[in-house]
Amino acid sequence: MSGTSRGAAVGIEDLVFGYEKDRPILRGLSLEIEAGERFGILGPSGAGKSTLLLHLNGLLRGEGRVRIGDEPVGPATLASVRRRVGLVFEDPDDQLFTPTIGEDVAFGPLNLGLGREEAGRRVRDVLERVGLAGFERRNPHRLSLGERKRAALATVLSMAPEVVAFDEPFSNLHPALVERLMGLIAGLDATVILVSQQILPALAVCDRIAVLLDGRIARTGTPAEIAADRALLSAAGLDIRSTLEAARRRGVDLGPE
Repeated sequence: MSGTSRGAAVGIEDLVFGYEKDRPILRGLSLEIEAGERFGILGPSGAGKSTLLLHLNGLLRGEGRVRIGDEPVGPATLASVRRRVGLVFEDPDDQLFTPTIGEDVAFGPLNLGLGREEAGRRVRDVLERVGLAGFERRNPHRLSLGERKRAALATVLSMAPEVVAFDEPFSNLHPALVERLMGLIAGLDATVILVSQQILPALAVCDRIAVLLDGRIARTGTPAEIAADRALLSAAGLDIRSTLEAARRRGVDLGPE
């Protein structure tokens, strides 16, 4: 484990959910994540990874049980749970909706009832943490994708959540930005859950990994254990070694695995 001092445990038990009747996406999924852990969930497109994340703060509700710490996620606890769990969506434009970055980042704290002085302090602090110091008056839609992703993360961190959940955080970023985001994720003082189809960044930044297949957790293990399970990774379409071998069969040597 990462040893971080903050964060809440997350428990999921027998979770069943489908967008259409009789077509479940999650099929009795169960998972336990420790407080302060960096936990990755890998799986192919359509496996239900994003659907699972949306249950953590009650945006979706299926059959089964979800809890944050000792608090069950349900109608009576939604306000509390949504203060404790922050979701960072794959598309940052889903979270950036005001004319300036400063307003976007201040929106959550102000709605929590914080005064403008404290909200402003949080804005400055989190923008500095994500490498966007001085961006308060910038228009989010004039930023690069990497900057917008970090701004979206700032909107979540300004709420000081105990759990930060990322949906495909590394998608469409070039390697230098992936590495920068990995550093930000590794330094978060919270429980971190990230779902990804990109195996290498997730293996590098997480304490444990789960592979989601057919609506259930197929296996949970350390990054080394999951990386060594070639049959499982191939079944999930995640095995980079098969890609290297396919390239070699076509006469292209991409170097050692």
